[in-house]
Amino acid sequence: MSASGARYVAIITDGNGRWAQQRGVPVVAGHQAGADTVKARLRDAADLGVRELTVYSFSTENWSRSDEEVSALMRMFSERILQETPELHEEGVRMRFIGRRDGVAPELVGQMAWAEGTTAGNDRITLYVAFNYGGRAEILDAARSFTGTTEEEFREHLYAPEMHDPDLIVRTSGEQRLSNYLMWQSAYSELVFTDVLWPDFSRADFEAALAEYDSRKRRFGRR
Repeated sequence: MSASGARYVAIITDGNGRWAQQRGVPVVAGHQAGADTVKARLRDAADLGVRELTVYSFSTENWSRSDEEVSALMRMFSERILQETPELHEEGVRMRFIGRRDGVAPELVGQMAWAEGTTAGNDRITLYVAFNYGGRAEILDAARSFTGTTEEEFREHLYAPEMHDPDLIVRTSGEQRLSNYLMWQSAYSELVFTDVLWPDFSRADFEAALAEYDSRKRRFGRR
């Protein structure tokens, strides 16, 4: 497939738990499989001309899950950051974490800062990881320090002001909602929903979503 017109893509990586349940394995195995898929599709995104890929890894609402699952997720995030940052750095990936740092273990906050600093100079593709993230929380946090009047000025107070609005948002696992994801940035994003569970989301599935985007006419309110 040639490069898509979608340069900025966000994904709601849904279905890890159901994937694990279907296979009779612990839910953390589903999250590990989902993390493997993130890395694989990130490489595909770079091949396909995507400049920014944003993935929803942990929402502000996910703290309500069992202590066991939350603890396992935090350990996995830490391990993945430490193991994969050097590898992604070699591949020219810039990493950015968006979301609240309050309530996150200081050690993990430090690891995120290390990953961002290590990869800051890379420009092949930017991976935005929405971690402890909520779209309404982001708007509230921006509003607390905002004293301007324009949308452009307000953007400067978002978690990643340099992030482009997604051309395309993909949600896996059959649900058809945004779930508090990129509420400001998604105003004109095209939405594609697929029944495929995230760990099973293949390069072919990704290409199909990009092709669906390319088939649409984007008017931004114009005729």
